[in-house]
Amino acid sequence: MADLDESRFGKRDAFGAYQPKDPITYAPITEWPPNPGKVWRWFIGWPGFLLPWYLFYSCLALAIWVWLTPSEAEMADIAPAWILTILGRNYLLVAVWNGLWSSRLYLQKAQGTFTKYNPRFPEGKNDSFLWNNQLLDNLTFVLCSGVPILTGYEVLGQWFYANGMVPMVDVTSTWGLVWVGFLLLSVPFWTEVHFYIVHRLIHWPPLYRAVHHLHHRNINPTPWSGISMHPIEHLLYFSVILGGCLIPAHPIVLLAILMRSSLGPGQGHAGFEQLAIPGGGTAAVGDFPHYLHHKYFEVNYANELLPLDRLFGSFHDGSEAADALLQARMKRKAKRGQTGRVT
Repeated sequence: MADLDESRFGKRDAFGAYQPKDPITYAPITEWPPNPGKVWRWFIGWPGFLLPWYLFYSCLALAIWVWLTPSEAEMADIAPAWILTILGRNYLLVAVWNGLWSSRLYLQKAQGTFTKYNPRFPEGKNDSFLWNNQLLDNLTFVLCSGVPILTGYEVLGQWFYANGMVPMVDVTSTWGLVWVGFLLLSVPFWTEVHFYIVHRLIHWPPLYRAVHHLHHRNINPTPWSGISMHPIEHLLYFSVILGGCLIPAHPIVLLAILMRSSLGPGQGHAGFEQLAIPGGGTAAVGDFPHYLHHKYFEVNYANELLPLDRLFGSFHDGSEAADALLQARMKRKAKRGQTGRVT
């Protein structure tokens, strides 16, 4: 990995922090006047809207529905057997996915600090965390709270479908397939709106101090930090899974939401802009906007898909000018005693 030149993708500042060379921008689908060519390149490009990650999560949802989900007949009744099957499957998915990212980037340190936003690796001992250890702390909240709660939402949704409480669209019909395809493409948009609303809510100072500060102890996050949260935050965050049950749809949509919300944060909190691939290649994996949120706390409550932070004045594009604006805004908030940050 020593021959990889991270300056192709960005630069480091005087403190060694890495950032991409281009400021953060929003998806071209939000630009006006529209540019169809630019939107199409973004939609099918690499990396882009579909490739590689959202197509991967959607295909994984399809595979799980076909091979790793109990039958509708089984799920029509609340019974321990199928519920434990889904719980075990979700534990396996989260453990394997986060374990792969964590093992390669943090245990093996296979690419060193190549495009790592924070040049330091988490400390071995840190009394901010349970057991004085960030990894053990994260594992505790993910495995004891996160996976059971996300599974509870999935179980409820699957039970709804199996009992006809939510009409299941027939994907063998042309219009049914088109409708479910449209819903799958819309998932990233309304899940981002949900995430933004929940995220702003839990930054309200009383909720921040009681709940969200637990996640923000991960100033230098790792893949296991992604869904390491207080149980109340898990209840709020994973409630998005029930979005797949609000209108006639299909359990594949529910599972696509589940994959995006449970596995996506592991990748998004990996802390690296690029993944070095054996043989000299790279793949874009980073979530720089959310890394800045962990660094500065009061910016980028959503991601790069919809301009929600720009609309509500909390956008940070990673530039020095944005740093200056943030400092001025934080000074004004500090004077009013409105900051939710707990240090």
